[in-house]
Amino acid sequence: MNNPLQMLKAIKSPKQFAMNMIKNSNNPIFNNLTTMAEKGDTEGLQNFARNIFKEHGADFDKEFQDFMSAFKN
Repeated sequence: MNNPLQMLKAIKSPKQFAMNMIKNSNNPIFNNLTTMAEKGDTEGLQNFARNIFKEHGADFDKEFQDFMSAFKN
């Protein structure tokens, strides 16, 4: 499928398309995250995000609040 428009039409759900790309990446971390998301393990996903933010010296709660505020306006 060389035509990008045909490829876009073949994608029924962008969410499922992204999940499939991530899950097929052979990256165990991404595989674990997609499994948690499919199971509805929001606590596990949030703990993962908090740890990543902590490793990078950022405050998850503040960043999440700023992210959500961007959608309120």
